[in-house]
Amino acid sequence: MKPKSKKTAPKNVGSFAASVEPALRRAAKVARKTARMYGTRLRFWKDGKVVSEKP
Repeated sequence: MKPKSKKTAPKNVGSFAASVEPALRRAAKVARKTARMYGTRLRFWKDGKVVSEKP
């Protein structure tokens, strides 16, 4: 029986994370704008808990 090999992260993970961050920031900005427009609260994780705040 062959031993299970450990999966390693690809070498370009840093570049992937760097390219995803601007998209996440844009999405958060749009979410804040939409919540403000409709008067709803934003829900997000903060210190391991779900928090609900007005934008």
